[in-house]
Amino acid sequence: MKVCVLASGSEGNSTLVEVGSHKILLDLGMNMKYIKERLAELDITPNEIDSVLISHVHNDHIGCLDNFIKKYDPTIYMSKIMYDEIPMDSELKKYDSIEYYDNDFYIDNIKIELIKTSHDTKDSRGFIITENDKSVVYITDTGYLNQKFFNKLKDKNIYLFEFNHDVEMLINGKYPKWLKDRVVGPYGHLSNKDASIYLSKIIGKDTKKIMLMHLSKENNTPEVALNTINEIFDEYNISFDNISCAKQREKSEVITL
Repeated sequence: MKVCVLASGSEGNSTLVEVGSHKILLDLGMNMKYIKERLAELDITPNEIDSVLISHVHNDHIGCLDNFIKKYDPTIYMSKIMYDEIPMDSELKKYDSIEYYDNDFYIDNIKIELIKTSHDTKDSRGFIITENDKSVVYITDTGYLNQKFFNKLKDKNIYLFEFNHDVEMLINGKYPKWLKDRVVGPYGHLSNKDASIYLSKIIGKDTKKIMLMHLSKENNTPEVALNTINEIFDEYNISFDNISCAKQREKSEVITL
């Protein structure tokens, strides 16, 4: 299994997961030029992408989807609720290769477990992708994480996990009050502190990598996010240092299991 974050942030999000013969994109934001260039850096062409998993239908997660399916033919996995949110003039409305998910499912021998997230859209999901004993968790765009999912999320190999904002930076920043309320609310985004506490409860002995995702350009910095998780882990007596931050316009390192 190989994992590479192509882009992460409010401008657009997309992550490549390569498992055996399958090349899967988790979300498809940004634009075609950007996606093609990042894939090319990995010696991958867009027509090699066989599956696209959609977490929710905000533009920063599907902004490239219409243009992508005009030229290429991946299977799109999303819920029917998400599909119904798509505008009628979208290319997706006349696209045949769509599989609707509601419960956990498989792509050949790759298990996709769904985690219900809490965001200001009609449906949003996180994913646990497992093949044999290799696993990656993808959780972004959620105001909180329901503890009923903790056991399911425990001790996975890779965590791609939202660290959207520092609360003090947000409160003292230039966002209008309504937007600050949205971000910190139950249907908004995870703060550095909340995300760190969640991770402290679910990582385990088999965890190899944590990637901090969807950092706000205005209300966070990589330094602040990393300092927060390190402080929280120290409080919980957790020794783990293979942590890095995904970037908006630069692919991450390739994580190989």
